[in-house]
Amino acid sequence: MKELRIRVLAGVFVVAGILSWAGARLWNSFGTLPSVPVAAPIVLALIAVVLAATALSLRARLKAQRERQHDAKGVDPLMAARAVVFGQASALVAALVAGMYGGTFVFLLESLDIPARRDQAIYAGFSVVAGIGVIAAALFLERVCRLPEDDEHNGPGAVPTV
Repeated sequence: MKELRIRVLAGVFVVAGILSWAGARLWNSFGTLPSVPVAAPIVLALIAVVLAATALSLRARLKAQRERQHDAKGVDPLMAARAVVFGQASALVAALVAGMYGGTFVFLLESLDIPARRDQAIYAGFSVVAGIGVIAAALFLERVCRLPEDDEHNGPGAVPTV
């Protein structure tokens, strides 16, 4: 399994942001602008919490397993692989969504004197922060599920699962 690259996530974020900014400018020329849902940052934050909780749970179980504690609950390798795939997919989607809301946020900075647009800018800004939280949690989950001995065998860019 290939490791997530920060450059790829940053590229997705920047391209989505530029396209979103251009789309918002075009949409605004018609007199309206699509709204940023209030639920966007909440949903992204919940995904980040789920990813972080999964990573912390797996890390504790793997530590207990490595220390050969008698009550250690094992980690199924397939479950760990699924968790990593979920994290990677979440990070890619979060980079796209955060870039989209980031472009909208930059566009809305021009009209903060209008209360409705200021609220939309706040929601978009929080969505970007929550999207970055999803990416951070996904990278942490990926790091937790890496096997130390596989770093030598698979070379750079490989993320083996437990």
